[in-house]
Amino acid sequence: MAKKSFFILFFGCFGITGEIFFVAFSHLLSQTQLFNEPIWSLTGKSYVWMFPIYALIPVLGGPIMKKCQEYPLIFRLVIYTTVIYIIEFSSGFLLEQSTGKCPWEYTHGWQIMGYIRLDYIPAWMAFSYLIEYLYFFMDKKL
Repeated sequence: MAKKSFFILFFGCFGITGEIFFVAFSHLLSQTQLFNEPIWSLTGKSYVWMFPIYALIPVLGGPIMKKCQEYPLIFRLVIYTTVIYIIEFSSGFLLEQSTGKCPWEYTHGWQIMGYIRLDYIPAWMAFSYLIEYLYFFMDKKL
C-alpha cells in the first residue's frame, strides 16, 4: 500500500512538473507570452485539476504497461498515447460539465472540441516513454 501511495504521489507531481516545463518551452519556441511575462522568463503553468489526473498513471497505466511490455516500442507508445487522449478528452469533458469550463481549452493546432490536440502526439509519446521507463525502474527498485 505504501508503494502504491508513493507511486500515486510521485506521478501526480511528476506530471504537473512536466506540464509546467512543456508549457514554458512551448511558449519560448513559439515566441508567445504567458501572463504578460517576458518570453525568456520561461513561465509555465498547470492546473490543480491535473494532479488527480496524473496520479492515475500508476493506477490505470501500471496494469496497461505490464500487459504491453512484450510489444514493440512503437506499438506501446501508440497504446499509451491513445489512453492519454481518452483520459484527457474524458476529464476535460467532465470538468466542463461539472464546473462550466475545461481548464485547458485548446484553441490552436489540430484540436478536437478544445479537449485534446493531435499535434501533441510526439510530445505525448515521449512523455509515455519516460513514464514507462520511470514506472518499471521504480517498480524494480522499491
